[in-house]
Amino acid sequence: MNEMPSILTREDGATIGYRRRDGATPGIVFLCGFRSDMNGAKAEALDKFCTARGQAFLRFDYFAHGVSSGDFAEATIGRFRDDTLAVIDKLTEGKLILVGSSIGGWMMLLAALARPERTAALVGIAAAPDATEDLLWQRLPFETRETITAKGSIRIPTPYSDEGYLITRKLVEEARNHLVMRGSIAVNCPVRLLHGMNDSDVPYETSLTLADRLTSNDVQTTLIKDGDHRLSRDSDLALLQRTIEGLL
Repeated sequence: MNEMPSILTREDGATIGYRRRDGATPGIVFLCGFRSDMNGAKAEALDKFCTARGQAFLRFDYFAHGVSSGDFAEATIGRFRDDTLAVIDKLTEGKLILVGSSIGGWMMLLAALARPERTAALVGIAAAPDATEDLLWQRLPFETRETITAKGSIRIPTPYSDEGYLITRKLVEEARNHLVMRGSIAVNCPVRLLHGMNDSDVPYETSLTLADRLTSNDVQTTLIKDGDHRLSRDSDLALLQRTIEGLL
């Protein structure tokens, strides 16, 4: 997509980059993963899918992601949640299907809890609720955690970036205000969870636990035996589209 993204300005002057297509409801909102952006393969595939169907579609970049403003050293889960609610409140109408990839799966849950009347359904793609605590902090070596606590941040290696990911004490500690997997999750709409069994970042058991935690009885989990974390192959994208079609 070549046209420039649109910009939503927050009350504090920060800007959120987004791309929106008008269309039928329920609209689709794509919530990207950690250090990802709205131009990834899944977002592009959903844009084409919604265009072909005449369905409303919105995708955006969180604070300090993509073309949105902000310094990642100041990023928090609460800020990503607030950005998600801001675009839902200001840029969408009617019922929505929230599609969350990885940490976007955490954002879709937080948004559904905050805006239940707007949420028609949820689709998680390798959903990673509580990831900062359960998948990051608990996995870090003791010495690394000590460094983050003492110095406030550290860069950790990742296959997704040559320079590594900056992990801050602020990110980890603030996220503890938004943990959802410690008990039942009062989401009662239809939920579909897609997860690759070869996911080395978020264990597929996370989706099974999430399914158990949700109060909704209309929850289906689909495991892709040879699927990785990204689930961006043509076959994965076709499964995602079929899943959303079933909800529409």
